[in-house]
Formats: sequence, C-alpha cells, structure tokens
Amino acid sequence: MTAAVRSNSASARVPVAAFAVVLGGVSAALHLGKLPPAVPALQASLGIDLVEAGFLLSLVQVASMTLGLLAGLAADSIGLRRSMLVGLAVLTAASLLGGAVGAGLLGGSHAVLWLFVLRAAEGIGFLMAVMPGPGLIRALTPAGADKAALGLWGAYMPLGVALALLIGPALIAWGGWGDWWWTLSLVSAGAALWVWLSVPRDRPRAAGASPQPASSGWASRLRETVGARAPWLIALTFAVYSSQWMAVIGFLPAIYADAKVPAAWSAVLTALAAAMNIVGNLMGGRWLQRGVAPERLLQWGFLTMALGGVAAFAQVGQGAQALGLPPALRYAAICAFSLGGGMVPATLFLLGVRLAPGPSTVSTTVGLMQQASSLGQFLAPPAVAWLAHRVGGWHWTWAATLACSLAGMAVAVRLGRIRQVAEPTP
Repeated sequence: MTAAVRSNSASARVPVAAFAVVLGGVSAALHLGKLPPAVPALQASLGIDLVEAGFLLSLVQVASMTLGLLAGLAADSIGLRRSMLVGLAVLTAASLLGGAVGAGLLGGSHAVLWLFVLRAAEGIGFLMAVMPGPGLIRALTPAGADKAALGLWGAYMPLGVALALLIGPALIAWGGWGDWWWTLSLVSAGAALWVWLSVPRDRPRAAGASPQPASSGWASRLRETVGARAPWLIALTFAVYSSQWMAVIGFLPAIYADAKVPAAWSAVLTALAAAMNIVGNLMGGRWLQRGVAPERLLQWGFLTMALGGVAAFAQVGQGAQALGLPPALRYAAICAFSLGGGMVPATLFLLGVRLAPGPSTVSTTVGLMQQASSLGQFLAPPAVAWLAHRVGGWHWTWAATLACSLAGMAVAVRLGRIRQVAEPTP
C-alpha cells in the first residue's frame, strides 16, 4: 500500500449520518431479539403455549424468507432514506400497540391475536428498515471509509439481538413485558429521528447522481437483479453462513444442558460466543479497508468456521469413553467459529453493494441476500436437530458446518472472478 493510499484511508472517516443508519439497523434488530426473553412472561400473563410462542418467534423469519426480495425492491422504488424511516415508524407503532396489549389497554380477550398481527407488522417494518442500509451507507461514506462502515453495518443483527437478550430480562422483571415493548418503541422512534435529521433526503441525492433511464421501474430492477449471477452467488454465500451460525449458536443452550452445564453459565457462555460475531464483523471491515481482497476474507472466514466446527464437535466414540478436545478448548473453538463467521457478512454486504447490477438495485440485491439468509436460518436448525437425534448426540454437527463452509469457500472463488472482471485492478 502506498503512502498516498494510507493517507486517504486514514483521512476518510465514517460520517455521523452513516452511524445513524447503523443505529437504525440495530434498533430494528432489537425487535427481533425482544421476544425470547419475554416468552415466560407472555406465558404467565396471556396463557400462550409453547407452540404459539414458537410461532411468534418465527413470524419475523417467515416474513424475511418470503418478502425479502420484494422489500428490497420496494426500498429501491420509494427511496432508501424513506424506506428506513417507514420501517422504523412501523416498528415504533407496532411495539407501542404491543405495549398497550401488555398493559391491558388493547386486545381484551383477543390479546394473543393482536400480538400475532403486530408481530407480523414488525416483520415487515424490520425488512423496510434494514434493506436500504448498505445502499445508504455507500451513498453517505467516502470511498476510503465505506468498507469500515459496511463492517459496522454487518454487526447490526448480532449486536441488536445480543442487547435484547441481555437487557430484556431485567426490564421485564422490573416492569413487565409491556414496558419492554414500550421501551423499544422509544428506541425505534429515537433512531428514526436521528435518521430523519442526519441523512439527506432521497430526492436531492438522486438529482446529483447520474440520470437513470426511464425504464428503470420496479420490473426492470427485478429482472436485472434476478438475471445477474453475482446477486445469486452472494445470496447463496449468505445462506450457507447464516444457516450454520444460527444452528450452532441457537442450539448452544441445549448442548450445554445435555452436558450438565448450569443454566446461568449457559446463558453467559452463549451470549459471549454470539458477541464474538460482532468482533468478526468489525475485523472484517478493517481488513477490507486495508486492502484485503473480499474473496480472500470470505475464504478465511469459512475456513475458520470449518476448523472451529470440527474442533468443537468432532469426537471418537460416545458417552464416557468419547475422545475429543477438553471442554475449555471446545468452547474456544465455538468462539473462533463465531468470530470467523463475523467476517463473512461484513464482506458480503460490501460485495452486494459493489456487484449489484446497478446503483438502483442495491437494496433489491440485499433483499435477495436477506431472503436466502432467512431461508437458511429456517431450514438448518431443524436439519441439525434431526441429525443429532439420528446419531444420538451433537458429535456429528461438524459434518453440517464443514459442508456449509466448503460450499462457501467454493462460491467465494467464483465471486472473486466476477469481482476482478467488474473491478479490474488499475
């Protein structure tokens, strides 16, 4: 790297408006993570059973799995800033009404039905809030800072969910789950206000950009996105990453319960392992900013996940006679698995921005990524659980993570070839 490049990288800073966008994503992710710590309180106050609780948990994921591409298309159509504001407004209103249900001010005998409807609305609001994030960050940050900013954006999901899991139980114990809903409504409203004040309007920014052809309507953008190879490869890579990460981190409490780890320690260990993913996102952004090729960073991330998964789960034999790494090293391998995986979304958001068919299809491409990611998260945990049930334990989980990681490394090679054609080295 030349001295000029180092100087440009050092002088290029992430603007305040980009931090507002990241906060908008984090506040949206808080709503994804707010329900798990509230399930016991919901069962006690509304009498919902585990099946209903599971459906409430999965509604947002189903929305992302079925509507991700359409939400991204809508974000590109109505404007990126406007889309994020609409999404945050929907989250604010839905959470405000949910708090009213919790306080007994709304719903009455139909309180559970109200929760289902509002949770579905939150799923749509979440999509509208996060789809425009990468495109907004690209528009707001100078060239020397976009990679670090996208690394920050890549951490919005684990950061928001982790904060909800850590803060939620205390607030629910203090004021009930309705107050928890109202608190997050205020957080979303505050994030929307910051975006409204700091992010320039869509129209003035578009006026300064190169003119777009008249045919660039939603149908044209949809055809461009689904007809290009890069968005599908990026989406596939996101799916094989998120599926294995969710399967491992999601089942850690069950794995620790099987190993007779105390519940309090299980919660702390799981939260720490999930937080390592945030560190990986930030590291990925920094390395991208320093000039590491995206495809190489993807391969490093998937290789770390592959090795971490094998080290954490592989063993010879079962029961007391099983041979494997000591528990402390297995946990270190889980943390390495999560940290290495964090480099993947940071890189994929950059590639989604750079390799989208055109500037007007960035959010549509991110929507396709989100849809594939949600599909992977929806299918992988049951598949891993089925495998564990068939073999009588979690010791073959490494086979699933290894297969996903090898697929990710193979697709990374193809993405590297596409990137080198799209961005030839001067």
